[in-house]
Amino acid sequence: MIKLIDADHPFYRPLWVRLLVIAFCVGWTAFEFWNGNTTWGMIFLAVSAYTTCVLVIFFKPKPETIEPAKGDDPA
Repeated sequence: MIKLIDADHPFYRPLWVRLLVIAFCVGWTAFEFWNGNTTWGMIFLAVSAYTTCVLVIFFKPKPETIEPAKGDDPA
């Protein structure tokens, strides 16, 4: 399945970034409806719903892997 938004990317780890992306989509949706473009408004409404689902509702971050610094003795 094609992922439109890769929620595993480190860019989306902070909550404020995810909320900012959603706010942008919702703002664009409102802009399209305000200008009377109902077709584009419906398209961006679907985009807003999708981003909300992917980035907030179903978001499960992968645990960060911590690599030992070079030269550290693992023993």
